[in-house]
Order: sequence, then C-alpha cells, then structure tokens
Amino acid sequence: MGEAERGDAAPRVRISFWCANDHETKPSFAADAAVPDSWDCPRCGLPAGTDRENPPAAPKIEPYKTHLAYVKERRSDADGEAILNEALAKLRGE
Repeated sequence: MGEAERGDAAPRVRISFWCANDHETKPSFAADAAVPDSWDCPRCGLPAGTDRENPPAAPKIEPYKTHLAYVKERRSDADGEAILNEALAKLRGE
C-alpha cells in the first residue's frame, strides 16, 4: 500500500528538542498541530525543550516515605509524647 492508496499526507514540520544532556530529538508534527513545550528524550528519558541553551530541569523524585515519616512531618515530638501519655492513661484506666 503506497502513498497513492492512502491519499495525500498532511504537511509536516520537524522540531528540535534538547535535554539537559544535550541530546537532540527531532519528532515531526503536522504543520497545523500545536507543538508541546517539552518532549521526553528517547536516549536518557529527561524532559527536552526547544531552547538548546535552557533545557527543562530534571523532575525532582521524592523518596518513598513510610506512614511514620508522614506522621512525624505533621506532629512534633511534644505532640507525640502527649498523645502517647493520653493513650497510656486510657489503657491504665486513669
């Protein structure tokens, strides 16, 4: 099946995107399509932008946190001590 059987192809444009590692990617888009601000680099996976001098920064990856870590963010040591003493008092029947 060739070009004649499929009809006319839409006009295309190739846009260069660069990542922080200076890898260049040139995806093609339809001429009337909106070009995205960023594109994932197929070589390293970092986001790439159209400005070679100022590529997008790598996304910040948050480490895995346990439930206890989230609780410690919300409560101070004094709050934890007060809650513990209250729970112990209930258990002791005071």
